[in-house]
Amino acid sequence: IGAAIVLALLWLLMSGVYKPLVIGFGAASVVIAVYVSRRMDAVDGNRIQLALKLFGFLGYFIWLLGEIAKANWAVTKIILSPEMNLRQHLFLAPYSQRTDLGQVIFANSITLTPGTISVEVEDGEFLVHAVNFCDEDMEALADMDQRVTATEAASA
Repeated sequence: IGAAIVLALLWLLMSGVYKPLVIGFGAASVVIAVYVSRRMDAVDGNRIQLALKLFGFLGYFIWLLGEIAKANWAVTKIILSPEMNLRQHLFLAPYSQRTDLGQVIFANSITLTPGTISVEVEDGEFLVHAVNFCDEDMEALADMDQRVTATEAASA
């Protein structure tokens, strides 16, 4: 029921059209999505544990938005520079998250930050590609790793 309510509200907010036909399509979509989700849970029983500290995650999200803005500015300067001095580099970034969700948040945070992308998951580390690598990137990723780990609940 909670998933249906969230999906319905999301549908209404994103569509912005409140005509009966569109609301009917939205309701049908929500019912189908909830049905498929329930059926998938019945088959494999694999559920994601949302073991996150709410305020810790919100603080991390705000910090991440600032980091994305800074990285956007840096990548824009590189692109607009006539020399376009790039130091592309593949490197391994260790992670300390205990949960799959924490690892996904860390990998997606790396990819969301312009100029970097998580390429592959190794045992205990991610393979990361950077467009313009510098030694401070490792420190920045270690800081990001610790911030994501701090968002995980202690019971995870």
